[in-house]
Amino acid sequence: MAGSRRRPGNHHRPLMFSAVAVVLVGLVLVSLRLVPGSPLRPAAATHSAGPAGRSTTGPTDRSNRRQPAPSPSPSLQPLPFQAQELDLNIKGWYAWSVLDKRTGQIIGSKNMGETSTTASMIKSWVVADYLRRANEAGQTPSGAKLADATKIIRDSDNTRAEQFYNGVGRAASIKRLISTCKLTDSKVASDGGWSRTNLSPRDTARLGLCISDGRAAGPKWTKWLLNEMRLVRGAGDFGIRKAFPAAEQKTIAIKNGWIDRTREQEMHINCLAVGDTWTMGVMVRYPITMGYEYGMTNCRKITEALLRPAT
Repeated sequence: MAGSRRRPGNHHRPLMFSAVAVVLVGLVLVSLRLVPGSPLRPAAATHSAGPAGRSTTGPTDRSNRRQPAPSPSPSLQPLPFQAQELDLNIKGWYAWSVLDKRTGQIIGSKNMGETSTTASMIKSWVVADYLRRANEAGQTPSGAKLADATKIIRDSDNTRAEQFYNGVGRAASIKRLISTCKLTDSKVASDGGWSRTNLSPRDTARLGLCISDGRAAGPKWTKWLLNEMRLVRGAGDFGIRKAFPAAEQKTIAIKNGWIDRTREQEMHINCLAVGDTWTMGVMVRYPITMGYEYGMTNCRKITEALLRPAT
């Protein structure tokens, strides 16, 4: 039949269309692999975690890398004093101690733990004890009381000091000093009086720290007390701070003691000073016939001998 006869070559067309389709699909896939960001684009080559596949261009383990060196902590500036044994040809007995307020380290003479009577030096504690206890009791000292405290510190007034000492319990106050300031060498006077309290130069430096860090007078009155001690005047302005330049002397808080002990026939001269980074105690004892000035001068000379050379 004419309608059923096939035309020559028609049976090859499906195969040709299939081949063309395969080629076109292949070209499309190749194009997609070349497009950046395409999911068909191959990822960058990675190295195996095993030793054989590890990169040789640099370490991959952070622990093997050279880490940045930590910034060194700033070193503390040395104190103005240097530890050394002194040979100053001073008659009688003397001892000294310096405490670093930043570290608590103490240096001093070999006998810095030996004691001597404090005389007026102890008034710094008596006033501090009064101020702290008043604040703890919720009381504010009157203007008259603060004026009395000023006279005790700046002018070393004995009458007012005795009144304050009675008010803080006499020997009980010295016991509080020893426990509060963690003193190791000192003790209450046998007669219970403030003047004959026994302190060592080492404990004197500890007393200075106790005043400076607020344990003695308490947080409310510490600045006030230190300022009064910087304003010491008259006969009591001698000793440690006199070894420093005039401008620096004004920044150093002090409280000194001086007395002639007729029973022992000795002069007892004592110096307490509080600087910015240090506290210091110097004590001198010698024959009574040599007078006050000898000990006051030697308190300064001991300090001068311990100061580092100016650079």
